[in-house]
Amino acid sequence: MRRKKKNGIEWLEFELLSDIPELVHGVILRHGGVSEGHCSSLNIGGNTGDQWENIQENRKRALDALGIFEAVSSYQVHSDRVVHVMTKNPPDVGEADGLMTQVADLGLLIKHADCQAAIFYDPRNKALANVHAGWRGNVKNIYAKTVDQMKEAFGSSAEDLLVCISPSLGPSRSEFKNYREELPEHFWKFQISPTYFDLWAIARMQLEECGVRSKHIEIASICTYSAPDDFFSYRRDKPTGRNATVAALKS
Repeated sequence: MRRKKKNGIEWLEFELLSDIPELVHGVILRHGGVSEGHCSSLNIGGNTGDQWENIQENRKRALDALGIFEAVSSYQVHSDRVVHVMTKNPPDVGEADGLMTQVADLGLLIKHADCQAAIFYDPRNKALANVHAGWRGNVKNIYAKTVDQMKEAFGSSAEDLLVCISPSLGPSRSEFKNYREELPEHFWKFQISPTYFDLWAIARMQLEECGVRSKHIEIASICTYSAPDDFFSYRRDKPTGRNATVAALKS
């Protein structure tokens, strides 16, 4: 990934998406904000114990650094619901863990602290999705749901999609003591040591099963738990703030 900085805000860009002129994106790191304590400093997420005015200022700084001046987010609940955003200034999208659009100059913002944020880009139809997937999202296979909905809404083909997955909980930190009750049996082969699972490999499997080409998948392979300077981590620090992954189509 490429690391960038502007006006004190730092973010990462995926190699697979960095040179696409009609797309802007970034995984926003936790530097350059106004929040304090367990949310210091660039907390993007609500329901974190942070003051709302701090969150608003942090979001503004992050979006300004990327050159995105309008963005939509949802109330993330570890579901498999993906919302098609068809206008700027959309009404409240409610509970959802995925957003997709063909509207230019509208950021899709996903909040995360150990969970995966996945950007889906269709270069043929100029369509975009941004998706939140914790392990519950993997179990519900929100990635397959996203591919299906992009096919239906935009005429997307899985073979054309570019999919990039943010820094998230790494295999050495992904412990599931009750995995027999929590994870489906076909996930068990991704157990790297007793009760620890490779969620990155599970995500790749799910995308490839949908028809996404292996060369069109970029997984950051950066563990949020193990990088406290850059990332909030719910498993490490609960309570904690939230990072953001943002993507927008450019007009």
